[in-house]
Amino acid sequence: MTKILVADDEVDLETLIRQKFRQKIREQHYEFVFAVNGKDALQKMQEHPDIAVVLSDINMPEMDGLTLLTKLSEMAPLSKTVMVSAYGDMDNIRTAMNRGAFDFVTKPINFEDLALTMEKTIRHVEQMKATLKAIKENNILRMYVDENVLTFMTSKEFEHSLTANETIEATVAFIDICGFTAISEKESPDTVVQLLNRYFDVIVKEIITQNGIVDKFMGDCVMAVFKGEFHLDRAIDASLNIRNKIDALPNEMSFSPKVAIGINSGEMITGNIGAASLRRLDFTVIGDVVNTAQRLQAVAGNSQIVISDVCYEKVKQSFNCQSLGRIQLKNKSEAMTLYEVLN
Repeated sequence: MTKILVADDEVDLETLIRQKFRQKIREQHYEFVFAVNGKDALQKMQEHPDIAVVLSDINMPEMDGLTLLTKLSEMAPLSKTVMVSAYGDMDNIRTAMNRGAFDFVTKPINFEDLALTMEKTIRHVEQMKATLKAIKENNILRMYVDENVLTFMTSKEFEHSLTANETIEATVAFIDICGFTAISEKESPDTVVQLLNRYFDVIVKEIITQNGIVDKFMGDCVMAVFKGEFHLDRAIDASLNIRNKIDALPNEMSFSPKVAIGINSGEMITGNIGAASLRRLDFTVIGDVVNTAQRLQAVAGNSQIVISDVCYEKVKQSFNCQSLGRIQLKNKSEAMTLYEVLN
């Protein structure tokens, strides 16, 4: 619904407006607010800050339309004003246009012309608001996204990547903050969020240092994906650094931060997963390798990094590991031999 302010000292105009636009009013396309002069119009603008269009007479007592126009440009820069003037009053019309009036109509009012003028003005206001919203969103995006990424997001390559699904060799790590649920049950929401974000900041920095990708945040857990050369080694290096830095953090609110990490490597499917009808798609990885990594994290204890036997065979020359024996993972038909990465 568009809210329109009509400022005119002719008392009959309100009745005419309501009659001529009764269908728009009934269908809740338009809502009209009426004022008898410029001073009253400013008061109505304060009471209704969502007014989009102002229809103002030029000659009014107490405060005329030209003075009102000057004040409206300061009070409501996103609203647009259509001036009403008698024939032959071109000097006032030119003054109004120079002061920022969007358009004008003449008296006696041709209501068909007024209807078209109002529709044009409303479209202009909506376009301005949409542009301002896009600018704000773009500025917010630039706060968090590198300029090169923004350039890529507008490229044909990016458009193709949104629909490209493929099988890749990669490593996935699930990094969970142990026991954090207990904090969330007894501390204030602000305290919980601020504390969790501090821990996530430590985790994310180490993932990025090893050229990993933060796939998603899942409650108090981070899912990270590592691609390219030595992706398994880099995932383990990141996890070791995360464990050491989280272990070194001071206790807060009687909470000693620790992480439990599960890592798995192999073939997985990457693509946009979600509900296209809701426009909620998540570019992520799926498959048994990913599911197993999450199961490995579930069996890991405080400050433990757990990997599968397949991963162990690949990295045993580079990292010091110890066997945890055969462990039954959830939804796995057979037990797996697991290893803890020590250093």
